[in-house]
Amino acid sequence: MAVLTRRLLCGLLPLLAGFFALAAAAGAAELRVRPGESIAAAIAAAAAGDTILVERGVYRENLHIGKPLTLKGIDRPRIDGSLSGNTITVEAEDVTLSGLLVTDSGGDLGRQEAGIYIRPGSHRARVENCEVSYSLFGMWIEKAKDVRIVGNLITGKRDFLSSQRGNGIQLYNTTGALIERNRISFVRDGIYVDVSHRAIFRGNHVHNTRYGTHYMNSYHNLWEENVVHDNRGGLALMETRDQLVRNNRVWGNSDHGIMLRTIQDSVVENNVIAGNQRGLFIYDAEYNTLSGNLVIDNEVGVHLWAGSINNKVDGNDFIRNRQQVRYVATRDQDWGKRGGNYWSNYLGWDRDGDGTGDVPYEASDLVDRLVARLPVIKLLLNSPAIQTLRLIARQFPVLRAPSVVDAKPRMRPHHGEWNEWIGKQQR
Repeated sequence: MAVLTRRLLCGLLPLLAGFFALAAAAGAAELRVRPGESIAAAIAAAAAGDTILVERGVYRENLHIGKPLTLKGIDRPRIDGSLSGNTITVEAEDVTLSGLLVTDSGGDLGRQEAGIYIRPGSHRARVENCEVSYSLFGMWIEKAKDVRIVGNLITGKRDFLSSQRGNGIQLYNTTGALIERNRISFVRDGIYVDVSHRAIFRGNHVHNTRYGTHYMNSYHNLWEENVVHDNRGGLALMETRDQLVRNNRVWGNSDHGIMLRTIQDSVVENNVIAGNQRGLFIYDAEYNTLSGNLVIDNEVGVHLWAGSINNKVDGNDFIRNRQQVRYVATRDQDWGKRGGNYWSNYLGWDRDGDGTGDVPYEASDLVDRLVARLPVIKLLLNSPAIQTLRLIARQFPVLRAPSVVDAKPRMRPHHGEWNEWIGKQQR
């Protein structure tokens, strides 16, 4: 009898769960706000789980949402914060904002004023297909789990100096966020991430900012298929570990394309890094894997510095960078141990036709070391004196400088389409 009772209960539980879900859905109301009416009044009148439909119009209100509900725009209504405070503040779980034009937050950096401020505890907040414009911070998200920020357009206060703007999306002390298909421009940093773990950053397009991504103290995150261009810096990943950075397109940034600073146990693969001042800036990075990347037409392909050792660098293409690797240290770095990298300035040969050069590639010599210390020497790089110095250094090993050494340089690039990435420098 006891066994039969337990089986009966197990069979009834899914039915009861479905019944309660249907009951909750049936109890949810749909309210409508028309031009001239108050969205704040509708929020106050709504019950948890209700949907508020906002018709097209201009609503000059600073909204506070303190209960679970959906605020959905019809034909892009404008919610205007009148240049004071946060335009929308969310302070409840399970709030959804969609289809809204959110504008004119305050401009006080000290108060972190934002178009949309998602406060601590507002778990599972969703912001979808909204436009946030002329706001100091586009979205500030703090101590909230499993937020979804998808398909939004965010632009900052363009008349402010860059240093006086807020960030497009600011994540602080979050877990499980999904930041996907957002377009961000004319803010300080496009996506600023601090102490935020197990997040996905996918398909975002960031341009005309200081750093496309400014990222610190965060672990176990995925960066993929983002487009980051015409910023000062592209992706800046600092003081972190266990990152997967793949299939991003990072080009035309006036400083670095991808910065890997104080980073461990991460994979950087299949990215295109083109037309930046420095393609990869690798600083104090250990136990990372870099593979399948196209590093092309940068002023410096890779700036390797500050004890960046024990990294696996294999299967990459380094093509037409003015200086392939900038490296100043006391010992060689061995790259390409498994299958080798392609170097467009490799002058070796392949007598056995196996696709691998017969002599190792060395990325820098005495002249490269002098250029790193005295950049003015660049003016003389094509002079007979510098060419003679380079030849003498190769003939006399005592003058040899430590270098990145690829024992198995590939004779052909992996990326057949590399030509389309020439000339992507910032204009």
